[in-house]
Amino acid sequence: MQTLRAELHVHTVLSPCAEVEMIPPLIVQEALEHGITLIAITDHNASANIAAVQTAAQGTALNVLPGMELQTQEEVHVLCLFETLTTLLAWQTIVDQHMPDLKNDPDLFGEQFVVDPTGDFIRREERLLLTSSTITIDHAFEQVHAMGGLVIPAHVDRKAFGLLANLGFVSPSWPVEVLELSRHLPPAEAAQRYPQLAGYQFIQSGDVHRLDEFLGANEFTIASPTLAELRLAFHSQAGRNYRHTRR
Repeated sequence: MQTLRAELHVHTVLSPCAEVEMIPPLIVQEALEHGITLIAITDHNASANIAAVQTAAQGTALNVLPGMELQTQEEVHVLCLFETLTTLLAWQTIVDQHMPDLKNDPDLFGEQFVVDPTGDFIRREERLLLTSSTITIDHAFEQVHAMGGLVIPAHVDRKAFGLLANLGFVSPSWPVEVLELSRHLPPAEAAQRYPQLAGYQFIQSGDVHRLDEFLGANEFTIASPTLAELRLAFHSQAGRNYRHTRR
């Protein structure tokens, strides 16, 4: 078993709302300086920079899970994490088919850069990423789970794109394994403030759009940095466990 501090909601310069400093080598360096050894890259409706971050992390103690922050038809943000980049790219193909044909306005929304492992510019993503897909949250849970992925409703307590503000509930029909809280709501207070969250497991993320936003509030005792192991930890099974820690 190994104990890993984790940040499962990290953006790169591909997300228009992320700072230009969010390039692969600096993401890796900053995570390690915070004692974080497991991250998930979760750009908005996109995945083109994940391979670059994984390459930048090679030879270090940092493990990088492939993911995406999907904006559903209901304007709810959900993290979609996958075991392999290949599976995520298959999910990307599905997402692309459900995205509106809108061009990004960098002056309004921000630049969307695809970069190499050193952070050097490759191209701009011209399609607007900061918008809703036509994928419903029901379909997201169904499809991602069918592909072996993990769906985590993101920053559920936030007014902007949060589950509670937009829908007001957690559906019992969703196979929810964990919910993400924003950095502003301690897990111990979540169910008191929002009774509909009672009984759920929580992670807390920095929703990292700039280097000083790494939180690393999640600690996993697992055998390896995989989704299968994270699932065991969330349910405290087979000697695996998860705990919240805020340093």
